[in-house]
Amino acid sequence: MRDNASNWLELASKVWNYRRDQLGAKESDELVGRMEELGRLMRDRADAARLKLGIESLEGVLMKTGGAIYPKTSLVENVEFLLVAAIVILGIRTYFVQPFKIPTNSMWPTYYGMTAENFPAGTAPPNAAMRVLRFFALGAMGRSMVAPRDGQVAIPFFVGAGDRFTVAYTKKPGRKWLVIPAQVKEYTFTVDGEPATVQVPADFGESEFDDLVIRTFFKDHDALKAQYDRAREAGQVEEVGQKLDDASSQVYLAQRVPTGRGVRAGEAILRFDVLAGDQLFVDRVSYQFMRPRVGQGFVFRTDHIPEIERAYGDQYFVKRLVGVPGDSIEVRAPMIYRDGAPITGARAFELNAGRVSPYRGYFNASHDDSRYSILFPDEVIKVPDHSYLALGDNSHDSFDGRFWGYVPEKDVVGRPLFIYFPFTRRWGPAR
Repeated sequence: MRDNASNWLELASKVWNYRRDQLGAKESDELVGRMEELGRLMRDRADAARLKLGIESLEGVLMKTGGAIYPKTSLVENVEFLLVAAIVILGIRTYFVQPFKIPTNSMWPTYYGMTAENFPAGTAPPNAAMRVLRFFALGAMGRSMVAPRDGQVAIPFFVGAGDRFTVAYTKKPGRKWLVIPAQVKEYTFTVDGEPATVQVPADFGESEFDDLVIRTFFKDHDALKAQYDRAREAGQVEEVGQKLDDASSQVYLAQRVPTGRGVRAGEAILRFDVLAGDQLFVDRVSYQFMRPRVGQGFVFRTDHIPEIERAYGDQYFVKRLVGVPGDSIEVRAPMIYRDGAPITGARAFELNAGRVSPYRGYFNASHDDSRYSILFPDEVIKVPDHSYLALGDNSHDSFDGRFWGYVPEKDVVGRPLFIYFPFTRRWGPAR
């Protein structure tokens, strides 16, 4: 009861200090008198019954003098609670630990971006109960493309140097969770000339979808190339205009390739789940007190790296740190050399250097691709002051420092700390 009385005195003191300039003399004297009376009972260590009477007497005055401070409505209390919680969460995110979602597979297999699990024709997709379980455990979201009519499936590809096939898509406005506006990639196939579409999140990797399509329709890249060559010789490959972005007027040329596979109306042409990429907590504190160490996972902002901002906007990226200011870096596939010696500091360096499956080693930039800017064969670069060099563990398919150069010191955020979702074998401390 004494603890209870102490709380009431604290509340009364708040009312007095906040509202004494608004209270009349009678109200002010009555409030001060009741506070002094309850304070005296506390000092005299009065019994519970007398303290209860003193509290009730003080409460009666507070009901008249408390204004917006007392009594409070549940709405005001809830708003205050939510505001304080929001401030605390924002403070933690800004200065201590920030949740982060891996956007791509450039760090695979250390960290996973969004991946696809295929359910080809002849296999049963998960039932309703399993879908719910997979959603909460893996972030799995079902996608399907349905045939609008009977006929043969044809797929548009962008065909690049080295017979690289990329399934053509268009970025357009869509919805996340059916409510939140978001960008999506829309892929459009045709069945006997009629379009069939499927949408995936905008940051779902192109190579992931390409692999899914090739496995479903052609088995492997060589089989796709053979089908493309046969169709071209037969005059069956159709050149079609394709927008990469629905908001742009620019049109690119794609090659629509018949697959040789027939489907019936209502049949699933493609059926797959998009699995959530790794979501982890990032330590934002350590780099305020110590220098980033080569080999660590390395999270940074992209708003001062023009090549990334043009392609992806202002985002957070995660790569592996391979060079600090003053380091000399060279790639001699499959290894990275730092200051003339094989780089050390991370298990991923060793696995890539030995090409231990599924690691495929590090690759030089290519003069055949104008997007590359540094780390060409036989090139040794020196990391400038106040800058860092970061590369992806999945060097073969990583948009990393070879393309856009160096990370400014001011944009360094922190290091990966803990993978908290999805609940796979990778759950736990980040590597």
